[in-house]
Formats: sequence, structure tokens, C-alpha cells
Amino acid sequence: MMGGDSRVVLTVLLLLQGLGGEGIEFGGDGGDFGGDYSKLSGIIIPGFASTQLRAWSILDCPYSPLDFNPLDLVWLDTTKLLSAVNCWLKCILLDPYNQTDHPECKSRPDSGLSAITELDPGYITGPLSSVWKEWIKWCIEFGIEANAIIAVPYDWRLSPTMLEERDLYFHKLKLTFETALKLRGGPSIVFAHSLGNNVFRYFLEWLKLEIAPKHYFEWLDQHIHAYFAVGAPLLGAPDTIKAILSGSTFGLPISEGTARVMCNSFGSSMWMMPLSKYCRGEDVYWKHFSKGNGGVHHSYRCSEQEPRSNYSGWPTYIANIEVPLVHAGYEAYPSLSEVTHENLTSMECGLPTQLSFSARETSDGTFFKAIENYDPDGKRLSYQLHRLYHSDPVLNPLTPWDRPPIKTVFCIYGTDLKTEVGYYFAPSGKPYPDNWIITDVIYEIEGSLISRSGNLVDGDPGIASGDETVPYHSLSWCKSWLGPKVNITRAPQAEHDGSDVQIDMNVENNREEDIVPNMTRSQRGKYITYYEDSESIPGKRTAVWELDKVNHRNIVRSPVLMRELWLQMLHDIHPNAKSSFVTKAKRGPLRDEDCYWDYGKARCAWPEYCEYRYVFGDVHLGQSCRIKNNSTDVLSHYL
Repeated sequence: MMGGDSRVVLTVLLLLQGLGGEGIEFGGDGGDFGGDYSKLSGIIIPGFASTQLRAWSILDCPYSPLDFNPLDLVWLDTTKLLSAVNCWLKCILLDPYNQTDHPECKSRPDSGLSAITELDPGYITGPLSSVWKEWIKWCIEFGIEANAIIAVPYDWRLSPTMLEERDLYFHKLKLTFETALKLRGGPSIVFAHSLGNNVFRYFLEWLKLEIAPKHYFEWLDQHIHAYFAVGAPLLGAPDTIKAILSGSTFGLPISEGTARVMCNSFGSSMWMMPLSKYCRGEDVYWKHFSKGNGGVHHSYRCSEQEPRSNYSGWPTYIANIEVPLVHAGYEAYPSLSEVTHENLTSMECGLPTQLSFSARETSDGTFFKAIENYDPDGKRLSYQLHRLYHSDPVLNPLTPWDRPPIKTVFCIYGTDLKTEVGYYFAPSGKPYPDNWIITDVIYEIEGSLISRSGNLVDGDPGIASGDETVPYHSLSWCKSWLGPKVNITRAPQAEHDGSDVQIDMNVENNREEDIVPNMTRSQRGKYITYYEDSESIPGKRTAVWELDKVNHRNIVRSPVLMRELWLQMLHDIHPNAKSSFVTKAKRGPLRDEDCYWDYGKARCAWPEYCEYRYVFGDVHLGQSCRIKNNSTDVLSHYL
């Protein structure tokens, strides 16, 4: 780094030394690793479509000057996608039944941090495909060592079973944790985004069968210091249904039909299927130690609340499909059995009918069986669902999450953005894969449901909306992980002096109901709402952070989130920390980028932290406002 940036790093390193930086060990609350910040490692598990895939074969593309050679980018190389889409598809598609590669081309995930920073590096495409680049930049800026940040990319096209069967991914992930412990002498902090949380959940269940039962929790305590679940689709996402029936292009220059064929070839597409919180599978962990275990067959039971709840507890039906009412459909739709064929005329037989499916019916296979007679993908999808998920030897991933058995868990997500929660499909009259069209979309927005045309829709909306991709109902399931009493704090996202901080202490947490904070909200500002254990589950610590107006993809690039993570980690390792969680009383600038020019007072804002310091190359006043070099006590009030 040059100029002012080097001073920022120097200032931060001084702060770290004052708070127990590299090489300084603490007693106190630091845990088994003694509070030595230099011993921690950060392990990043990226989300769906957030890992580079590279070609692992030679493919000659006719009618195109660009061929695929070993190690060429497949996901994501927009140049080859535009010039030879059929050739590109051979390298990205999988067989829908056995999840093998195309005979002419195969792709494998890249490795290292470069695999998750930019999917399509380049002057124009790089910023558009950036995922974890800002996150890594923050780590570098605050002096984190290169070997302290470890990316564990994976082939996001595969189901959990195939990740282990083909790539031994979970064996490698276990070795990654163990290597990090030996390398740095301390446990790791897990940062997972989106589908990466589903991967980590499966890893924890897989680990139960890999380690002796009495050593399982000991291994977790020794290797994992904290788990940050960012944008986790804990109860799935309706967007999965749209991708399966209509196609999701990810913003790529391909048709929706092509995108549908691509998505339905991936075994992972169903990993985020919407599911009911009232239906659970058996504990496979203990079944493996019981006698007479012949094969894998998951029992799937729903509580009495499932039939009594509307839409399986979701805001509305996930999928509404208009199909012709013909005799062949009776077996597919048991709910219509009371309507006898003899009571219908031939004209009535041709009339369309609308079938609605709840979250339970999308995840238990009812939905796919219903469309088998009307869609070529129906049987393939039913097969994938049964073989890759319902018959998984470790876990049925399409069941509600319990709190991970890790000492410290932070669940973080965006809220209050317009998010899709339900769809209306109808036949398009076109051949597969374009045989369905979306006739209407139901959105949740700030406590209400609206259609695509803007009309209000009946249903059971939550107290807030989701992050544009995952509905609030799914994101906020982790509130059920909190202890019996919760402290709620709402504070501005921007730097503040504490005047607009609202606190509600010892709120009763009824895990069957959502926690509704009794707090005001300014329409001009964005807030973070913190739900933190007041009375923790013994030996556990849990917090939920809701960030206003932060969308699903960009949350890992949010400076506000980076700041809060940084302060929380520094707080956790300090021997003089007075509380379980970092105080929210105020938020001052931590970096040069946080300082700006106050034109009303003709000086740098936050004079306690920032000063005017011109460096050659600055083009405006705000750029010359920088953190004071002598601010060695900046972080002391966060304890």
C-alpha cells in the first residue's frame, strides 16, 4: 500500500497492539486459545454459483475461434458463453440422474481465495462478478495474515452426497480445520454465505458419523471458535421453484429455457427447496448405531400444527399451477378425488384448474408428482428429490435446522426488501423447456403481500420482508435458536453518537412465535437490529443481526457488516470485555473511508477520530479526511 493507506494499516496495527494484537496472549474470556488474536483462522464457505469452475478436458468448439482447454474458466467466462453457448453448456451441464459430466467436457471447482473473489476477472466484468473481493480487502487492510484466511470452494452444482462421493469435500473440509489449528495454534471462525450454510450444516451432521460420539463436541470446541451464518436460507427459498419451472438466468445472456435445462441438471438446485418448519426427519445419527439398520429410509413426520397452519407457516402458497383437468390427472392430484369423472362433461374436462402447493408439498415430492403428467422434467425431479435428499445417508437436508452445536453462533441477514414468496404458472403453449410461463408473482414487502401488478394479496405476511432472494420467514428461523430471554438493540447503520440507539432488555422468547421489537424507525435512516442472548443456553452464545435494505448477494460486500464483525471479534478476545457482546452505544470511524468532509462546519466530520491530512493525488476535500494517527484508544469504548 502507498500513501494514506499505509497509515491506515499502521494505525490499525497500533490499535491491535493496544488491544492484544499479534503475539500478545490474553487470559480472560479468550477461550482455549488464550485470546491470542494471531491464532484465529477464518474459513469462508461461498454460496450457490459463487465458486469458479474450470475446464478439466479439451473441447473443440465448432464455428467458434474459442475452444475449451484444461484450466480455462467455465463459470464464469462470458466471452465463451456469448460466442459458443452450446459448447459452454457441455462443460456446465450434469446428467440429471447420476450427476456425471458431459462425455465431451468436464469442469471442476477452482481452489484458493482466487476461486471466490471474482468469478469473471476483467476490467469490465470483474466488478460485476465480484463476490468476496471486498471481504478479503478488509482483512488485508486490518492486517490479517495471508495464511489466516482460507477459502473452501466446492462444486456448487452437486448435491451433498455427491460432493463427498466424487470430491471427498467433507473429508477435505475436516482436514482444513485440523490443518488451520496446527498451523496457527487456535480455532477457526466460519463465514458461510447462502448455500454455503447448507453445506456447513451437512458437514456438521456428516462429522457425527466420522468422529466417535464422545469426541464430537470436543472436536467442535477445539476447532471452531464461532460461526457466522450470512444470508442463510434456513427454510429454503421460493426462487428455487421459479428456477426449476421457468429458469433463472443469473443475469447471463442466455434464454430462460436454457437456464432451466441447466438448473435442472444440477443436483444442488433442490437443496434450497422451501420446506415446512413443522415437518422433521428422524435423527440418522443414532440410527447408524442401532441394530438391524438395513438401508436408509428416513421417516418424515409432521406435527399437528402443520395441517392447522396456513401455507405450512409461510406467507402464501409457494406454487400455483394452472393445468387442464383431464382424467390422467386424477392420480396425480389426490385432493381432486372427490370430483368424479362421471359428473363432468367433455367440455368441463377441458377447462383448466388451478392447483396450489405449500412449502411442505414442494419439499416432500407432492409438487413434482403432480406435474409428472404435464412436464418432461417431473419424473427426473422426483427421482433427484428422492435419491439425493430424502434417501441421503447422513441427513435429509429438506428439514428444519436446529441450532448448530457450536459455542458462538451469529445469524446475519438483510431485511425490508421486496422479495418473491409465491408464483402463478400456466402452460405457455410452447414445447419444453419453455412450456411454462409465470403469470403472476407474489411479493412480500414490509409486512404486506402484493402481486406483480401492485394489488394487495391475502395471506400471512411476516413482520418484515426478506433480502430480495430469501423471504424473511426463512432467514429469521434462526431466532428460534436464541435463549429464553433476549436483549434487542436497534442502532443506525452509519457512524453515530448513540443518540438514536433503542434497547429492550430481557424480552421473553417464545420459540413458537417471532420476536417483534417494540421500537420506532426513522424513514430516512437504515438500522441494524440486534437480537442477543440475555440468558443463554448453557455453554452457548447466540445473536441475530438484521440489516435494513441489504440484499442477499451484496451483504458479503457490506462495509457495515465488515465493521460489526471486526468489532465483535476484537471484543471477544479482549480480557477486559464487560459483556458477552460488543456495545452498541456508539460507532465511530475505523478507516479513512469512514471519514468525510462536513461542508456545514467546514471541517472533517467526527473531529474526535478524523483530521484533514492532504496526500498528493487527493481530488476532493473528503478524500483528505483521514483517521488520526494518535487514536490508540478508538476501540476502547467497544468493550
